[in-house]
Amino acid sequence: MIYNPSMPQDSNLRLDRVLTQLRLYEHPLLIFSARAKGDGVEVIIRFKDESIPVHTYYFDLHPRDLDDPQFEWSFQRQLYDALHDYFVEMFIRTPQDRKDRQRKGM
Repeated sequence: MIYNPSMPQDSNLRLDRVLTQLRLYEHPLLIFSARAKGDGVEVIIRFKDESIPVHTYYFDLHPRDLDDPQFEWSFQRQLYDALHDYFVEMFIRTPQDRKDRQRKGM
């Protein structure tokens, strides 16, 4: 009887594949990492300067994407889409806040 079964081999291979891709990317503001999540992989994007209160961004890669022969290209697209979303979420104020600013007399 196994009380702590190890992760399936596919999960390890998928995580290794993502980590290999992430090592190809270097950014002056961000740190990239990943961890296994079920049969997929969760990519983690953190802001390097921890003194600035910015959230950590997570996105999932599903097994069908990880096993795709074109994974490297689709991964880059997903990473860039996630970076776009992450930076947009960092806004403290946007033009859509106009009504709120008017209400506050700004």
